[in-house]
Amino acid sequence: MQPKTTKFAHLADCHLGGWRQEELQKLNFQSFQKAIQIIIDQNLNFVLISGDLFDSAYPPIEILKESFAEFKKLHDAKIPVYLIAGSHDFSASGKTFLDVLEKAGFCKNVENSEIQEDGKIKLKPTLHESIAIYGYPGKKSSMEVEDLNKIYLESMHPFTILMLHTTIKDVVGTIPIESVEKQSLPLANYYAMGHIHKRFETQVANSKYVYPGPTYPNNFQELSDLQHGSFQIIETDGANIQTQNVQIPLKEVTTITIEITDGLTATQQIISHLDKLNLRDKIVLLKLKGTLTQGKTGDIRFSEIEEFIKKKEAFTFLRNISSIKIQTTDFQIESTSEDNIEKIESQILGEYSKQNPTDFNKYLPQLMSTLSIEKNEDEKSAVYEERLLTELKNILELNEVI
Repeated sequence: MQPKTTKFAHLADCHLGGWRQEELQKLNFQSFQKAIQIIIDQNLNFVLISGDLFDSAYPPIEILKESFAEFKKLHDAKIPVYLIAGSHDFSASGKTFLDVLEKAGFCKNVENSEIQEDGKIKLKPTLHESIAIYGYPGKKSSMEVEDLNKIYLESMHPFTILMLHTTIKDVVGTIPIESVEKQSLPLANYYAMGHIHKRFETQVANSKYVYPGPTYPNNFQELSDLQHGSFQIIETDGANIQTQNVQIPLKEVTTITIEITDGLTATQQIISHLDKLNLRDKIVLLKLKGTLTQGKTGDIRFSEIEEFIKKKEAFTFLRNISSIKIQTTDFQIESTSEDNIEKIESQILGEYSKQNPTDFNKYLPQLMSTLSIEKNEDEKSAVYEERLLTELKNILELNEVI
């Protein structure tokens, strides 16, 4: 008898609601929509989403409405969705809008764990026919890494999927990021990974470890490197696993790198360079580098450059000045872009923790993240304050009302 073949999709890092630029936020969602349409057209058996479906635990109402419409399409096509929370849509309170999706019958959160007396964490499966799906969520500041060294699976199955939102050492190389040795993870056939925004696949014996890449790049550098979003389609008969990375090109991305040395003349230099290029309907990424021997970055008239790019009929425009240095008599100051803010915060916290060692330091990353939560549109102040306090009390493990 011929073994039954199962085909499923593996998505991760959708970050719906991400991007401040309206054009890119829409493109991000359109890329997700395209992935859903391909899944329905191919009539796949089920879908995995390995964390960070939303860019935050409390996404804007418009993003929720549009997301529910896409999940309803999958529901109507009778294609079940299995997911876990990621570091962005994870909440210390344990309550996120993933719960609302689940209660609506549009998905199943497969995170089902139980802490044992010896400190080990037992994962319990969600079954899709004969396939067992296990999952453990990502957390803020890679705090799930310590837990993952303690997890084990409740039982063995003919075909096992382990969904994780974390970093394995193979992906980061020598970059100093908290990560997991894949050999320390429980044995599974397919490791549905998320968190690292790159396309990566490796195999050990009969096990595959796969990062499908984000369904759409989430910052300047990712747009430059990845160009567009992607997801994975997997086909298995229980013994063999075939994978296909499905890429979703929507708009052409062009990265323009210009070296400047004079802030006073840089504007005309940049415009002259751009004038030679066809930018129509493209995402234009302008990366400036060099050491300024005259003038400063504030002398560059970016509004004028942006207006010129609009006249060239570009789809949208982003700039990065993190590689510009300002020369002075004694030292050089390196400009900082928004892309580096999280890295700088992490470095500052690391240095502070070294200089002021205390058990309380473990709470700092989550506290900073929680205190940056914004008030939702039309949300009453009292509701916002209660939500913020609940998050803080859960992080600090305070059970009584202060």
